[in-house]
Amino acid sequence: MDRTNLATIGFTKTTAARFFERIKKAGVKKVIDVRLHNTSQLAGFAKAEDLAYFLREICGAEYVHQPLLAPTDNILKAFKRDKGDWDVYQKAFLGLMEERQVEAALNPTMFENACLLCSEAAPHHCHRRLVCDYLNIRWSGILSIRHL
Repeated sequence: MDRTNLATIGFTKTTAARFFERIKKAGVKKVIDVRLHNTSQLAGFAKAEDLAYFLREICGAEYVHQPLLAPTDNILKAFKRDKGDWDVYQKAFLGLMEERQVEAALNPTMFENACLLCSEAAPHHCHRRLVCDYLNIRWSGILSIRHL
């Protein structure tokens, strides 16, 4: 079985120019937004409507919002607002992925030359990395993941 190329990226702590340059250089054809809230004014150039336009015009890439791969408000608030523990967040989020059975609802071909988008600058403490790890375990390691 062929490997599926999947990238991840965050939009904070970067400029719009650098963000879109990384997407374009990586050959991304689809950006899959895994944020729960994708319309916040704090998102700047990464607000859903603007992002879809910029991706299409600058990178020739499609934009898709996939809330199935986002944490719930409760999980997110417990970690962000209440400054929760990463291990607790990780366990809760992975439990949510299992409960939602995302591996059955989605398929690897949806992720070919795609890029998961979240706000976190680095993937270490970000749910986009957890999504990749979760799916890769359930899909027998088919995803070839690169964090941009």
